[in-house]
Amino acid sequence: MSGSYKAKTVRALSWSLIQEFSQRGLQLAIGILLARLLGPKEFGLVAMLAIFFAVAQSLVESGFGSALIQRKELTIADECSVFYFNVFAGSCLACFLCLVAPLIAAFYHQSLLTSLTRVWSVVLVINSFGVVQSALMVRELNFKGQAVIIVMSTGASGAVGLSLAWSGWGVWSLVWQQITFSSVRAGLLWLLNSWRPRWLFSYPSLREMFGFGSGMVAASLVDTLFDNLYSVAIGKLYTPVALGFYNRAYTFQDLASRLLSAIANRVTFPVFSQLQEDSARLKRSLQKAMTTLAFAQFPLMIGLAVVARPMVLLLLGAKWEPCIPYLQLLCFTGLFYPMHLLNLNVLMARGRSDLFFRLVLIRRALVVVNIATTFHWGILAMVWGQVIISVLSYFVNSYYTKRFIGYSIPEQLRDVCPYLTASVVMGIVVAFVNLPLPAGHVAQFALKVCIGAVVYWAICCGFRLPALGEIMAIIRRRTAVPA
Repeated sequence: MSGSYKAKTVRALSWSLIQEFSQRGLQLAIGILLARLLGPKEFGLVAMLAIFFAVAQSLVESGFGSALIQRKELTIADECSVFYFNVFAGSCLACFLCLVAPLIAAFYHQSLLTSLTRVWSVVLVINSFGVVQSALMVRELNFKGQAVIIVMSTGASGAVGLSLAWSGWGVWSLVWQQITFSSVRAGLLWLLNSWRPRWLFSYPSLREMFGFGSGMVAASLVDTLFDNLYSVAIGKLYTPVALGFYNRAYTFQDLASRLLSAIANRVTFPVFSQLQEDSARLKRSLQKAMTTLAFAQFPLMIGLAVVARPMVLLLLGAKWEPCIPYLQLLCFTGLFYPMHLLNLNVLMARGRSDLFFRLVLIRRALVVVNIATTFHWGILAMVWGQVIISVLSYFVNSYYTKRFIGYSIPEQLRDVCPYLTASVVMGIVVAFVNLPLPAGHVAQFALKVCIGAVVYWAICCGFRLPALGEIMAIIRRRTAVPA
């Protein structure tokens, strides 16, 4: 990797870190305040609709955003063709959701979902106007602009959601929060990006990109469907309140597990794409990314599982206590999530969206088996099944990495095992630390977090784990004062 490209990658990583920590921090704070103002039922109703809008958004993008990033030579015809297709697809899907809204409400036996669906559908049209600009910013590793856009959109939408929730709008505050986020984000993408569409449309260009994009959209659709299948099953088989508890637990886990993964995904995909023809360099980049993520991901997820009870009681209150066991188990599904993502990014960078889709199908078949065999025993049994599937999926996702770049599963596990061991030791220590105070007392939570951080840092320093040295070297370079 050339010095200039390496420096650009480090800058991109730095801004991606700023964006993710700022966005996730804002989302966490806003989510906590909304959970105190609203109840489980409101969150459950919105979660019932999540699958329909997630699938529709995947269809709007149709994998063309990833195709624009992956494409070696990009023309204005490529960009304009994707733009007009996205706008057309977004408008059609918004109309379709308005038409089928009564059917969605009848499926869940919740009449309010008809109007919620029709109002929320406008986000599909709004989002379609920013797909190309967002993809071009990722392609250019312009994560500074992305950080500004996402943080401002999150803050503005959070302010709207909290104001409406405080005023008694109930579930509508969550819907208008989503609409505000999409509107502000789309507006800023146009304001901060010089790209503008021309009156160009090339069907051959679109068809050529669809060769890559079709595999990506198929994989995205399957992934989206099955990521939300648990919410559909819980919403249909149980109650909106039960789904609300599961949804809050999943949201907490998702904020933590995908914090670093989102950073890695935005940076490693374009970087891996640049190295796609050099297997040796691609392997070294993957190896370094994997150990760095393991250094942070393992203690984050194990630590969150250990402090789940004091954290939920402190931040959300006793009315959310039923979500604690769900959160504790879901943390273990997030342990290996960055490793899943990095292995799949190798396939994407090599242009093998067909294999990517095949692996997605295998993993998602396991989800169906899990729901079909566990729903009789309740939501907790489903979550136990998710933990098992997460472990099995890692082995599935890693299969082709050895074939393409020679980085086998035993090698990967050997590289990350020291960080997993250190995290487990840290978790055991924290679990036995308790003050003679209520579980939700701020001192109880703060003590566990501080002791966990000190123990993990001491183990990493004592055994001189390489990822710690690399991260400290990056920090020193970024904070060094020029002579």
